[in-house]
Amino acid sequence: MSSTPASARPARSYAPEIIVAAGCLIALITFGPRASAGLFQIPMTLQFHWGRDIFGLALAIQNLLWGLGAPFAGAIADRYGTVRVLCVGALLYAAGLVVMAYATTPLQLHLGAGVLIGFGLSACSFNLVLAAFGKLLPEQWRPMAFGAGTAAGSFGQFLFPPIGNILIDTLGWQQALVVFAMTLLPVLPISVILATRKLGPGAGAAAASLPNQTVMQALTEAFRHRSYVLLVLGFFTCGFQLAFITVHMPAYLRDTGLPAWVGGWTLAVIGLANAAGSLSSGWLSTRMPKRHLLAWIYFGRAVAIAAFILIPASPLTALTFGVVIGLFWLSTVPPTSSLVMLMFGTKYMAMLYGFAFFSHQVGGFLGVWLGGVLYESMGNYQFVWWLSVALGIASALINLPIVERPVERPQAQPA
Repeated sequence: MSSTPASARPARSYAPEIIVAAGCLIALITFGPRASAGLFQIPMTLQFHWGRDIFGLALAIQNLLWGLGAPFAGAIADRYGTVRVLCVGALLYAAGLVVMAYATTPLQLHLGAGVLIGFGLSACSFNLVLAAFGKLLPEQWRPMAFGAGTAAGSFGQFLFPPIGNILIDTLGWQQALVVFAMTLLPVLPISVILATRKLGPGAGAAAASLPNQTVMQALTEAFRHRSYVLLVLGFFTCGFQLAFITVHMPAYLRDTGLPAWVGGWTLAVIGLANAAGSLSSGWLSTRMPKRHLLAWIYFGRAVAIAAFILIPASPLTALTFGVVIGLFWLSTVPPTSSLVMLMFGTKYMAMLYGFAFFSHQVGGFLGVWLGGVLYESMGNYQFVWWLSVALGIASALINLPIVERPVERPQAQPA
């Protein structure tokens, strides 16, 4: 018989392997349809005679609301448990895909693809999964689990677009969106495994050391903590670079005279390399200072981007760049989430990581938007490419002063 009080145990205990598998499956399912959104741009704009700016604005709204909703979804998950948030998020996401499928006006498209999917992603994507891992898994499992959850999302990014192409060719783009909506429904039963309202055995010690903080006290503590602010600022660059490359890379390669397949396969190899990079980052997070790992990742991206735009474009250079940048793609996530948990514990991790992720998504919004605006005014992407290089170097430097230790707190006072 365990001596652990009933109040400290989850209602049902699962092995760490099952928890990681469930979280990875949710990350894969929820990342896939979002990564396939670009497949629907041409069929929708052709059918309704919309400009690409209308479709692009919907995705920009999606990215921004995904980031904006993440801290609130995290706070609700911290307070009431992960399962409810994941279920509501999956239903909003599925509803957004259905609305997108039957949208006939730009407003309907922005509601479905922008608002509903954006808020749905904020409540059921990998940020909630990683927070659940932090609360449910023993400490020695967490860094690798963060890497595995991120890698699973990237594998969904690789897996779903080819399936989407097949569905569009065989069923049509509207039915393809409906099928994608149906694939989100398994998130509801799977999420039960990630129930987090009552902390698991591996998280009890971390939670016990926390004072009786309110949400506002936790936020005030975090944003007065220099290392957390530096971490949040650095994460902005990650979103800027990733969103810009995802949206504008195919067009950039076409501008250089390369065939369309080069852009598609470049994004595909990014997804595959990302899986390896995320797992490696999770492993390295346990073996070297996390601030140093982040600095090397951001610096490595800057070097890779600079080399790519200086070397004449070809299929080989594009695919090679895809592999290299893919290794750095979401490898920032395991050390970033690990640092948030190290600084503040697991109690408010979902919310505090959500604010870091909001910074990431603001960067993503600006990367997509500036890429289009500056291309129209300058006729090329060179300024934004070099801005990505500069931001990478800046973020490498920003992460170096981070102090890797728990925040200092006074002794908890009696209630």
